[in-house]
Amino acid sequence: MLDINLLRTNPELVKENIRKKFEDEKLPMVDEVIAMDKEYRDAMQRGDALRNQRKVLSKQIGGLMAKGQKEEAEQVKAQVNAAADELAALEQREAELQAEIRKRMLVIPNIIDPSVPIGKDDSENVEVQRYGEPVVPDFPIPHHENIIKALNGIDLDTARDKTSGNGFYYLMGDVARLHSAVLSYARDFMIDRGFTYVIPPYMIHSSVVNGVMSFAEMENMMYKIEGEDLYLIGTSEHSMIGKFYDTILDEDTLPRTLTSYSPCFRKEVGAHGIEERGLYRVHQFEKQEMIVICKPEDSPMWFDKLWQNTVDYFRSLDIPVRTLECCSGDLADLKVKSVDVEAWSPRQQKYFEVGSCSNLGDAQARRLQIRVKGKDGKKYLAHTLNNTCVAPPRMLIAFLENNLQADGRVRIPVVLRPYMGGKEYLG
Repeated sequence: MLDINLLRTNPELVKENIRKKFEDEKLPMVDEVIAMDKEYRDAMQRGDALRNQRKVLSKQIGGLMAKGQKEEAEQVKAQVNAAADELAALEQREAELQAEIRKRMLVIPNIIDPSVPIGKDDSENVEVQRYGEPVVPDFPIPHHENIIKALNGIDLDTARDKTSGNGFYYLMGDVARLHSAVLSYARDFMIDRGFTYVIPPYMIHSSVVNGVMSFAEMENMMYKIEGEDLYLIGTSEHSMIGKFYDTILDEDTLPRTLTSYSPCFRKEVGAHGIEERGLYRVHQFEKQEMIVICKPEDSPMWFDKLWQNTVDYFRSLDIPVRTLECCSGDLADLKVKSVDVEAWSPRQQKYFEVGSCSNLGDAQARRLQIRVKGKDGKKYLAHTLNNTCVAPPRMLIAFLENNLQADGRVRIPVVLRPYMGGKEYLG
């Protein structure tokens, strides 16, 4: 959410930013907010005048009554009552305007970083760099579901037909152990990089949801707990940023660098046009996340550090990856800048997303009132960032394809073997 002062002082900048994101339908909202904001401030000013007037008149009533001037006192009382009625109407209008302004401010997009490439959708995202040589072996790579079935590691049918429905699964045996191993390794990988390990709540209140994401994302992603003000998290970023809700942080304690494990639950509404079979798009998964709360001037540096962590993690597992700069039209409204990390698929001979790194500037901090107390005693809004370290089971697709051997076994990279009981191969 933007600072409303920006709309007051530079509405054209806000409008140009909306055009860059190809969201022209939101352009009228800028003028609507400016008009309602003026009415709101005028109402507040008139309300202050009425309160002062009522205070002065109320004092006069006592003096008039003491002098026996009852008729004059009644006339002043009538003025006080009229002022009170007008004030009540003004206060109601202020509340209405405040709600309408906030409703629009929540969907006016954040100002994107000048370095973000301009494009309409993810087809216009820009490749930044590749890490590791993409290899296509001289033997056929089966679909990941078939690789896992050959390892007796998955049961989709029972989950789909008996217990849960489409988008759910049972992982078993060594594949289930592998799933846990990549998460345990990710936990230690991030701890070794100086991040504090956290296991957060897996459900959060609507006030936190509204602070960390847009309404459209919430509707398409999150499961609501019926009858309670609780949502299942779609990513631990939601809980982790919410941890600092309405908090004032001492500048000396920044940055806060945290890495969190959680299960994640997503509706995946409107997700089409990709390979759906198997484990690519599911309703539950687990993830090792990283978040940073920092000073505004430090957020570009932390943004680069965060996505580099993901690249380094995947490269330590011998998985080729690339970074992709998200264009303006592919950025969610709260984001200032975002980079996707994509892993190489030898079977499809293309890259696919395995993580996303985002700098949200002060948007989440403004919504959740996450403030920093500087050395001079003045308060300002923090910047928030988040990034995926690893999110199996999708990550397992890249892992299995890139480590599959001609004889059907799956090689375990050296760094992962301590988490797999020393095994060098699966199968």
